[in-house]
This record gives sequence, C-alpha cells and structure tokens, in this order.
Amino acid sequence: MIDRETVDRIYAAANIVDIIGEYVTLRRKGVNYQACCPFHNEKTPSFVVSPSKGVYKCFGCGKGGNAVTFLMEHENVTYPEALKMVAKRYGIEVREKEMTEEEVRRNDDRESMFALNGWAADYFADYLHHQTEGMSVGMTYFRQKRGMTDATIKKFGLGFCPARGDRMTQDALAAGYKEQFLLSTGLSLKRESDGRVYDRFRDRVIFPVHNISGRIVAFGGRTLRTDKTVAKYQNSPESEIYSKKRELYGLYFAKKAIQQQDFAILVEGYTDVISMHQAGVENVVASSGTSLTTEQIRLLNRFTKNITVIYDGDSAGIHASLRGIDMILREGMNVRVVLLPEPEDPDSFARSHTAAELQAYIRDNERDFLDFKARLLLEDAQGDPVKKAALIGDMVQSISQIPDPIQRSVYIKECARTMEIDENILISEVARKRMATVGDRDTDEFLRRQTAQVRAEARQVEVEYVKRVEAGSGIEALERELVKYLLKYGHCSFDYKEGRQMVACNVAEVIFSELGDDQIEFRNPLCAKIMDTYREQWERTGVGTEVPPHLFLNHPDPEVCNLSVDILTSDDNYVASELWKRKDIHVESDAEMLAVGVPKAVTLYKSKVIEGLIREMQTRLEDAELTEEEQGEILQRLTACNKAKVAIANKLQRLIL
Repeated sequence: MIDRETVDRIYAAANIVDIIGEYVTLRRKGVNYQACCPFHNEKTPSFVVSPSKGVYKCFGCGKGGNAVTFLMEHENVTYPEALKMVAKRYGIEVREKEMTEEEVRRNDDRESMFALNGWAADYFADYLHHQTEGMSVGMTYFRQKRGMTDATIKKFGLGFCPARGDRMTQDALAAGYKEQFLLSTGLSLKRESDGRVYDRFRDRVIFPVHNISGRIVAFGGRTLRTDKTVAKYQNSPESEIYSKKRELYGLYFAKKAIQQQDFAILVEGYTDVISMHQAGVENVVASSGTSLTTEQIRLLNRFTKNITVIYDGDSAGIHASLRGIDMILREGMNVRVVLLPEPEDPDSFARSHTAAELQAYIRDNERDFLDFKARLLLEDAQGDPVKKAALIGDMVQSISQIPDPIQRSVYIKECARTMEIDENILISEVARKRMATVGDRDTDEFLRRQTAQVRAEARQVEVEYVKRVEAGSGIEALERELVKYLLKYGHCSFDYKEGRQMVACNVAEVIFSELGDDQIEFRNPLCAKIMDTYREQWERTGVGTEVPPHLFLNHPDPEVCNLSVDILTSDDNYVASELWKRKDIHVESDAEMLAVGVPKAVTLYKSKVIEGLIREMQTRLEDAELTEEEQGEILQRLTACNKAKVAIANKLQRLIL
C-alpha cells in the first residue's frame, strides 16, 4: 500500500485539466471546462471539469470524481495503479507498504502483461539497432525501402524479431518472464504436438501498438519474405489488455495535433501513419488493417468531430471501404474524403512530397462524402438508369445515417441537385429508411445473413428444428398482424416526420421493403400465401392502389379464404388489436395507429425471427454428435444473435425481448 503522505503529495500535484485533457478535448466555459463524456456516447457535451475544485462530473451518465478516479475508470486500473500513474507524471517517488496477497493477485496479471510487452518492445528495438540480422534485414527495410529516419524509427519504437524460431521466447524466459504471460500476450505460441513454445513474430519487422495513454498493448509484425504462402502481417491476439476494435494505431502520437487542428486523418496501415508523421502531418491515425469499428470512431470523437479519410487509387479497395463512411456519419461526425492519384498510397505519397505539399494536397482535394460518392460511382453508372438508381439509393442510405435533421436536410438538397432528382422523393426515401432501420444496419445485415444461412441449411439436412409454428405463438400473432395491415390498409399512407417535414409512407411499401431487405419469409404458410398474392398484385398495380379483396376471399386455397374472411370482416372501424393492448400502446385514430403500429410490428417481428434462430441453435447444441468445430461455429452465431436481439431491444426502448 502507498503511505498517506505520498498519496497527499500526489493529490496536491495532480492538475485535473492536464490529466483529463490527454483523453478528451476540453473547451473552457467560464471558470470550468466542458467536453463530450468519454464514458458514454453523447452528442452534446455534458462532461464538466472544475479546476478549482479538482473534480469532474458527467451530467449525462452520472460519473464523477477526481483525477485519480478518472484514470481508474478510463484505464481500468486499481487505485494504487492510478496513483502511480499520476506520481510518475509529476516525478513523485512512491513509497509503498507491502501489499496484501489479495491485492497482489488482483493486480499482477495485467501489470505482468504490460511489463512483458514493454520488455519485448525494448528487445525488438535493441535487436534492430545492434544485432547483425536486425541491422541488415530490418534496418535496411525501414531506411531504404520505407525512407524512415532514425528519429522516426525511434519515435514509434520499431524493431525486428529474430528469425530463429524461439530466440525471443527463450531470452524472455531467461530474463524472468513467465511462459503464462508470453502466451496470454500472444508474443509466443505453443505447439500442440510437443508443447514447444516459439515466437509468433519470428523473422518480422515489428510495429508496437500503444494505447491512448502510451502503454504498449500489442504488436504488429510484417514479413519481408516474398513467399505468398506466408501471411504478410501477423498481429497480437485479443487479450486482457488489448482489444483491436478499441485501439487506433498512432492515436497516442496524434492526439495533441488532432486537438490543435480539430480534425483527424484516417488511413489504413502502420507505414501510412509513420510516413505522414515523418512528413510533418501528425494528426493521422490508422485502423491497423481491420475494418473500422464504432468503438474506434467514438474514440476519435473524444478529440474532434471532423474526420478526413484518405484512400489510395485502388478503386476496389475504395468500394469495400465505403461502409466506414456511413458508420462515421451515424456517430454524428463530419466526413471528408481525399483520393490520391494512382498508384500512390498515403505512405508513398508522404515520402515523395514535403509537409507543405502534402497539407496543400489534402486541403485542395478533400471532398464532402456526398460529392465523393457521386463522382466515384457515377462513372460506373454512366448511361445506365438501373445503376444510377442504385447509386441514389446508396447516397440516401448514407444521408439517413446522419442524426442531425438540419444536416440531413442540407444533404438531401445537395443530392437532389447533383443527381437531378425530385427533392420530395429523396425526403420520402430518407424518412422510410430512418423510420425502421436507422442505427440498426449491423443488426439488419446480420439478420439477413442468418436467415439466408438457415434456409440453405434447411435444404441440406432433413432435421427441422424451428419450422413448425404453434397456434397463438408470438411469431404467428405478428405475422397475422402484418397481414391485417396489408389487407385492410396496404393502399393507405401514414405520416412520418423527417426534419421539419411530414413525409407520407405507404403501408405496403414499408412492410415489403423492410422484410424484403432482410430476405425474411413468413413461416405460417397461409400468411405467406396471402403475402405472395398481395405482393404480386401490388407490383402490378403500383403503390397506393387498393388490392381487390376478392383475390383473397376467393383464393384457390380454402384455408387462405378462411383467414382472409377472418381479417377482412373484422370491425371496419379499427379497434386496437389485443397484441397492442398488451403492450399498452394507446391508439386514437387510423393515421396514428398506422404510424405507430406498422414500424413497431415490423421490428417486433424481426426480433421474433431472431428468437427463433436462437432456439434453433440452442437445440442444435444439444446434439452429442457435433464436432468441436461445429460447436464453436454455432456458439459464435449464437453470440451474434444475442447481440442483435439486444440491439433491437434498445431500438424498441424496452426490456430485452
């Protein structure tokens, strides 16, 4: 334990604005400072720091405390560890009493992993600078192939791992580090055949990955071999101290420049970041070769609302990366895009231009995301109405992600002008997409994949796990509810507010679009037949035209007739169904009923489909003949299903379904 006198000195020295300012962008407001809270996602700043009182408080999520407790919460460290971090910052010597066994047990694992990573980083750097193999192979690559200076190599802690299979591992063991932590950090691997432990990064140049506070949490290793059977990059696995979706390469070195310039540049790889830093552009980070994640975007959101994404001239890569733009927009951030001339990438372009030339190119060539998409995709759609319609749909999808209604309105006008299309049509399309799917595209995409996979598996195996629907079950009640909306109100419209305007949404169009986008088919065969018959006639007559009731009342299948009669002869003055009464939804008129009922029914139905998938996979896990690989695959799908279920529950603003 740290003695009281030392604790008092640490608290006396701690400047809460300096400490918290390393993690979020603080802006002065009167005698205090404000920022968006780093502990929860918010658009309007509610996180307040008081330098006179030495405390912080978030009026959104309720978290509060002092400089030390902030580090405990943010860095997920213990009280003594947070005190040591502050003491180290201010050069205070920490005198400790002997820790209890419980405290040692609680803290040792994480600290041992950090300590080992720190030792490994020094080891790799020393091997690069002082060993013959490191200098001839690694240093030659960094200096000659990548044009890096010694100062840049030292700044980013670059290194080289020996080619001999277990040299680093043996040196680590000899230095007193345990095999347990060599394996948990991923620095070493163990062979199943003979139990031998060997180096994960053997014969590779090394890029240490720092977290936001500068501690090394992982490594990336690049092979210099031309053998295509060897993976180009090898990265540390997920661990107690490393989650790749929550880290951005280079952020520790870039955060001050991002705060000062109020925008971040996003690139793809390690060398892109390093070369741009060397060229004098330091507000740059990378997703480290992985797809951009929501957590990474929110991490950047602490420092700026503005992101400039740089793409190289590889059009295939650009098309694959466009999804990241929608994710950034969804978090309420501003996106601009820079396209480099072929065959350049950020690394090569930074090495062949001065800092002034690089900054000028970014400034002169950055485009708003809408303009960029239009220019990029219009080339493919030239003269093809079908492709142009798909392009407009893609742009509408991006606009629908923007949470701010004023910004959405501006982009709708710009899109209408650029694509020469009626603005009111775009408003309606944006409204339709936001009504039921905004903020939930990941869940929709997952659901689409899962339902397709289930149908494929149903064709391959004879055993059917969740095919039969029992009368009165939740999913059947929802299917009947959706059929009722179609038969009685499919030709009607309801109002949905988009920005300052009310947009008319057609009932049938909403139902078919939402279920069709996810490739969901009704499980009740009678409801499925009614749905197919209605869709066929609806596509023939067009939106807003009533489908004749006799098509269902005189259907060749008597059971379809009976169900149709049931629905169509119910009270013409619609009374809220028992399904909605049970959910305490008060409906006053047809228009209000449709505006509330249709989107809610569609979303609830999706949730029931997910529940069915979960039950099916749980049933399959009971099969004793499953292999370990099959069990692992099912468990992975089950986890994803549960995440999707939570996402829909949040969307409904209700308890988990």
